[in-house]
Amino acid sequence: MSEPAYELGVVCEARSDRDTACALADRVLVEAIDWLDDAMLDTQRRWRGLTPAEPFLRWASVKAEATRVGLRGLFGYFGNKPGEPDALMARRALLLFVDAEPKPQAVMLIRDSDADAERRNGLEQARDDKPWPFEVVIGVAEPKRECWVLAGFDAKESEEDVLRQEEQRLSFHPVRDAHRLTAQEHGAKKDAKKVLDALTSGRLEREEECLRSTSLDVLRTRGKKVGLAEFLDEVRERLVPVVRGG
Repeated sequence: MSEPAYELGVVCEARSDRDTACALADRVLVEAIDWLDDAMLDTQRRWRGLTPAEPFLRWASVKAEATRVGLRGLFGYFGNKPGEPDALMARRALLLFVDAEPKPQAVMLIRDSDADAERRNGLEQARDDKPWPFEVVIGVAEPKRECWVLAGFDAKESEEDVLRQEEQRLSFHPVRDAHRLTAQEHGAKKDAKKVLDALTSGRLEREEECLRSTSLDVLRTRGKKVGLAEFLDEVRERLVPVVRGG
């Protein structure tokens, strides 16, 4: 089997983040490129970490990896401003991909905001830091990845009761108002993971259905307050031209 046409790097915190972002990006690619379909995806792109054998580069590993390879350019300002949250770490990650072999044609920086409004600014500072030899796509889930999945949740008849129960428990709708699931403590009342597990009965295949079956137009509309609409736009504006070949 021949190698994919495009190498696409991914920086994120966990496999679930990688799978969610890549599934959504694949859908945008297929929607936007007329000659591309699901059956062709694996021939056209490979989602990877610093090497093709790695599924992604973990944020928690970036600093140690940069130190291990003796990477320079790890400190300093961004333009004439100090770095916002994650700016330095994102710069390190992008520099690591500059030296990767083979070099990717694009890199996605995927992050939970964890209710930190400045986190996206930091990632943008790193992207704007220099003319990188690949396209950089940013995705920030507000406040958690699970909120992107919730944007695609349409209750089946068997799930309507639990949806009503979650709405009553929270005093707001967990799909329309997923941006309000701001708890940092696991298991807390407004923990996005707790809500998603309740609605999907903890089933991974049900999560995947939310991402793959709900129309992109619906995801864009529901995802405006959770960073999903912005991510889908980034993929269309920055990644589609790469894979289209223009």
